[in-house]
Amino acid sequence: MANPASTRIADLKPGDGYVQSFARGLQVIRSFSASAPRQTLTEVAQRSGLSRAGARRILLTLESLGYVRSEGKLFSLTPRILDLGFAYLSSMPIWDLAEPVMEKLVEQVKESCSAAVLDDTDIVYVLRVPTHKIMSISLGVGSRLPAYCTSMGRMLLSALPQAELMECLERSERTARTKYTAVDVKEIAARIAQVRKQGWSLVNQELEEGLVSMAAPITNRAGQMVAALNISGQANRTSAKTMQETMLPQLLAAAQAISRMLSVQRS
Repeated sequence: MANPASTRIADLKPGDGYVQSFARGLQVIRSFSASAPRQTLTEVAQRSGLSRAGARRILLTLESLGYVRSEGKLFSLTPRILDLGFAYLSSMPIWDLAEPVMEKLVEQVKESCSAAVLDDTDIVYVLRVPTHKIMSISLGVGSRLPAYCTSMGRMLLSALPQAELMECLERSERTARTKYTAVDVKEIAARIAQVRKQGWSLVNQELEEGLVSMAAPITNRAGQMVAALNISGQANRTSAKTMQETMLPQLLAAAQAISRMLSVQRS
């Protein structure tokens, strides 16, 4: 199955501001995932939307640079690929600042804590401090989830101008992941409007059965939302009502603390 992002890249045309070979290299890298960590040449070509010859040239180039290794007919990424992500993380001191605050929050509420940024219709995890495993989905730095049905996603989407928000929701692949998931654009937009009004977000079992999560905004010196912070728990242990009543103050305080440090760091 081709990566959705690769489809958007394939629609672009070469030009002064677009290097096709570089874009294709990124398509090949992104064809690898937790569900496809080792692939044959044919699989890479299919998932990246390239010809076998094109995929082979890129794989051999990545292998010569140390980003890919081959074992017989199977290719896989090497740990060096993390350099690309860490370059982004290291350029953003917010994550160095956020981690101790998140660790303290986890100690207080005894629930997992994550930070994420918005990337088109998805959120991308940039930091995570887990407690118990509460999701069937394995999450870590770089993991992506749909924004429309996640607490951090709705928090981040609430910062978009209304027209941009609606366009983003229309493009989202909205599926009923559980019986609680809102998939109608107007209904999701209404829930995001409430998030914008109250300044925090709560999603009750829309992403996964039994998972409750709550998010707060992280802002920069200009007051712009640059990330979201959340805590997640199990509904059978911590109901949505209990989470809101007992953990929201700590979550908001942690997000505000990170925002203040970020403001000072950037001044």
